[in-house]
Amino acid sequence: MMPLEARGLHRFYRRGGTEIPALLDVSLSCRAGETVAVTGPSGSGKSTLLGLLAGLDDPDGGAVHVAGRRLSHQSPAAAARLRAEHIGILTQSSGLFGHLSVQENVRFAASLGRSGGPAPAELIEGLGLRAVRHSTPRTLSGGETARAGLAVALAGTPTVLLADEPTAEVSKDEEATILDLLGRWRPGGGATVIVTHSPAVAARADRIVHLIDGRLA
Repeated sequence: MMPLEARGLHRFYRRGGTEIPALLDVSLSCRAGETVAVTGPSGSGKSTLLGLLAGLDDPDGGAVHVAGRRLSHQSPAAAARLRAEHIGILTQSSGLFGHLSVQENVRFAASLGRSGGPAPAELIEGLGLRAVRHSTPRTLSGGETARAGLAVALAGTPTVLLADEPTAEVSKDEEATILDLLGRWRPGGGATVIVTHSPAVAARADRIVHLIDGRLA
């Protein structure tokens, strides 16, 4: 069973009376333990694809399956349950609640996901966040914010980790640190999909797929 499988995804948006294609017949399957980088120019459909893989949006055609279960075209409540159980999301905006400390954010994320993975304290220690564990997100540096976001994404023991430009707001040295941590803490029996413009990030992936004008090149 594939941790993540998307088949024949189509997505269209309407602008006035015009239908704009965002994705056209995109299929992507990820094997257990595999990291896939999705690259392409701005406007090529990368963020649209990530939203469909996360179950945050539904395709106009095709379907997404996570851990053998259909994620697409479920009720909002059912999609949210599947997402909490199987998907960790790392975004440029970090996904952190501003009124909670780093430690509280990680503990909250862990309470929503599956058990059996690393404890919040282990994630905080392993991702180098011990010194800032009682800090709120607005006081963190770019690198600390990225690492805290990764801790939150991993806290629920996800089957699939989806990352949207995880190193866009950090320095080159911090980027190398984040990539090392991603390699060490990614879901071992699951899959990782990273949307990126960074050649350094793409080079760390097991496989690279390229989107152009909503199609896989």
